[in-house]
Amino acid sequence: MSVKVVRNSKFRHVFGQPQKKENCYDNIRITKSSWDSTFCCVNPKFLAIITEAAGGGAFLVMSIDKVGRVDRDVPLVVGHKATVLDIAWCPHNDNLIASASEDCTIKVWEIPDGGLSKNLTDCVADLVAHQRRVGVINWHPSAHLVLLSAGSDNKIFIWNVATAEIFTEISIHTDTIYSAVWNYNGSLIVTSCKDKMLRLFDPRTGKLLKDGKGHTATKPMRALFMKDGRIFTTGFSRTGERQYALYDGESLECLIMEELDNSNGLLFPFYDEDTNMIYLCGKGDSAIRYFEYTSESPYIHYLNTHQSSDPQRGMGWMTKRGLNVNNCEISKFYKLHNSGLCEVITMTVPRKSELFQEDLYPDTAAQQAAISAEEWFTGKDADPVMMSLKDVFLANQSQKEQKSGGSVLRQASRRIAEMGKPGQRDSANSEIQSASMSRLNMSSLKPPLSNPSNSNTPSHEPSPQPQGTNGNSNASYTSLELFESMKKELDELKALVEKQEKRIEDLEKKMVDKSNNEVN
Repeated sequence: MSVKVVRNSKFRHVFGQPQKKENCYDNIRITKSSWDSTFCCVNPKFLAIITEAAGGGAFLVMSIDKVGRVDRDVPLVVGHKATVLDIAWCPHNDNLIASASEDCTIKVWEIPDGGLSKNLTDCVADLVAHQRRVGVINWHPSAHLVLLSAGSDNKIFIWNVATAEIFTEISIHTDTIYSAVWNYNGSLIVTSCKDKMLRLFDPRTGKLLKDGKGHTATKPMRALFMKDGRIFTTGFSRTGERQYALYDGESLECLIMEELDNSNGLLFPFYDEDTNMIYLCGKGDSAIRYFEYTSESPYIHYLNTHQSSDPQRGMGWMTKRGLNVNNCEISKFYKLHNSGLCEVITMTVPRKSELFQEDLYPDTAAQQAAISAEEWFTGKDADPVMMSLKDVFLANQSQKEQKSGGSVLRQASRRIAEMGKPGQRDSANSEIQSASMSRLNMSSLKPPLSNPSNSNTPSHEPSPQPQGTNGNSNASYTSLELFESMKKELDELKALVEKQEKRIEDLEKKMVDKSNNEVN
């Protein structure tokens, strides 16, 4: 008897949630180009979409918060003389975007804060070297202003954008280059080609380090590096089935290859280096499949599929810095519809706790570059600079409570739960005490009525004393007692909250274990 074992994973219950139409972007003239590109890129500040343009190439750039219907005369970036094929935001400057076009050029643009107020025609860098259209561009993950470009002239150039100079030229390919990407620290690049080959290069010297066979069809094949150096690809079999595969990062030996379906749309892979999740979005599909990658066989574990009714023409993917970590978002997609709608789809892990989820949000790549272009060109490698998303969580939580009228007492209590240092706890305790005192009606801080059984004590309340006198010593003593009582009660309440949070976590863990045992 075979027993189906459900693999335990914190991402088992990830679900996709499309946003309401008023929180999306509509009435966009999305490009009708047949080039295999995502046509969209996004960062925490801006959304960029390649648009249809007569007599040249253009793309739309707008602030990420300007949702709703887009005006027909919205300002565009219109510097190219032919159709724009690919766009990419600089990972180290949210205002810089590079574009590649059929006019054989790559241009770099600086977008002002707040978005465009008129058409942008002047670029900050014009990179001219390719003899045919340029369809692939990729920024270096850790070096400042280093850009890779691949064109239909079968050449790859590594650019120093600051000086508009070519550092490396790679001209080994004999056919169309489908993709060219950096590894985690930018010390290697891998390419996929129409000749069905994968190639590994040293980007500084242009030397071919290794080549190997990829998918067996001549249809488009995409490749990307995993964080540990292995290579993940999507492509087609000789009989037309869509496939994904994993290769060793040194020998290019195929470790696993799986078939998905018989559709003919290219699969765009998106890889989250922090959570090791892979998302596959097929061109013309209405589904987003997501998987989890592990270093042990069988390596790629299917999680779930987000299904919708409308096919996708393109897809943008938000970086971790632009996610709502307070709602446990682990990914956000910007799906382009043929109708001109850009639909926002969030991928969320359901969690009951309102605290920061450290297991979902390990340190992620920051906006700061690790090294300069000159340092990288001279042979220095560096991993991306990392940042914690906990500060983003606390800032969002504070803004949310201010907008919703949350009490100072609740904010200070949550700060105690988030802070681990004794000094920070003392500060939060002071906030709780101050907040509690401010909420009391000071008129209640009067001495209690005297005991009727004591005939020597007057039964009336003491008359009010002027401020600054010493006539209210009994009231002061009673106020101090009440304050101490309140402080003790608040300390007990704080301990109870912390105890219940621990109990909830234990119960959730027991429920998961019990569910796994029942399935087994």
